[in-house]
Amino acid sequence: MASGPQALLLAGPTASGKSALAVRLAQAIGGIVVNADSMQVYADLRILTARPSEADARAAPHLLFGLVDAAENFSVARWLDAAKAALAEARARGATPIFVGGTGLYFKALTQGLSAIPAIPEDVRERLRARAAGLPPQALHEELERRDPVMAARLRPSDPQRLLRALEVLEGTGRSLSEFQGAREPPLVGPGNARAVFLDVESAALKARIDSRFQDMIAAGALEEARRLGARGLDPALPAMRAHGVPHLLAHLRGEIGLEEAIALGQRDTRAYARRQRTFARHQLTDFVRAAPDAAFDLLRAP
Repeated sequence: MASGPQALLLAGPTASGKSALAVRLAQAIGGIVVNADSMQVYADLRILTARPSEADARAAPHLLFGLVDAAENFSVARWLDAAKAALAEARARGATPIFVGGTGLYFKALTQGLSAIPAIPEDVRERLRARAAGLPPQALHEELERRDPVMAARLRPSDPQRLLRALEVLEGTGRSLSEFQGAREPPLVGPGNARAVFLDVESAALKARIDSRFQDMIAAGALEEARRLGARGLDPALPAMRAHGVPHLLAHLRGEIGLEEAIALGQRDTRAYARRQRTFARHQLTDFVRAAPDAAFDLLRAP
């Protein structure tokens, strides 16, 4: 790798144009695009997660996209292990890794380290997930509230993935997840070794892009993609089953709602997610420079 930052970090809300900008940047500097989006890791969801196209993959090398099956619960810790391997591959190629995505927790773990939580035995994980299968998230939150009120107060009742994680840690270690959150492992990319930008897109323009992109996804075959995923009979609490648009398109395929309603609900959920991404970045990714797309390109490309 040439002299300069160890890595370039390009975060931003969904539909802000991160993927196209990352490809353009990779072509300009000879970089490698590395996925930092928790939904784009799933092989089953190319269309509904707006994964880079085959043309993008030909235009610049890409890593960590579509690498796991939808039946898996891909954690931040597993992504961090994969990111470590991606950094090593980039170094071996003499290229700069360009981490791109909208998952703030991935970027936070990459630059601030991950809480030092002991490994949870697989039998504990399987037992808890079997017990939670089919339960509404509120029931998981109520259980956590009884057993670990400190963590329950920190988590949304509508977030089954994090609720299950808190229960797993409690069951596997006998201690609250909150006790581990202060101690962190060293970051893979230190503060002085990266150039980091969060794409800042005007709210009305972003809303229009989100709504338009969802319609484009439908035209590109998102409904059939959801049909194939639904046919697998996976646990609805799995992350891939809760990707934006998937629950509503599956409801449409079951005859519960019309297609237009499913599209409208998918657009609504995606807009809400974009707002949460911005809020997270404002409070948690404080070292990231906020910039419009053109300015972001110049900032990241600078020597």
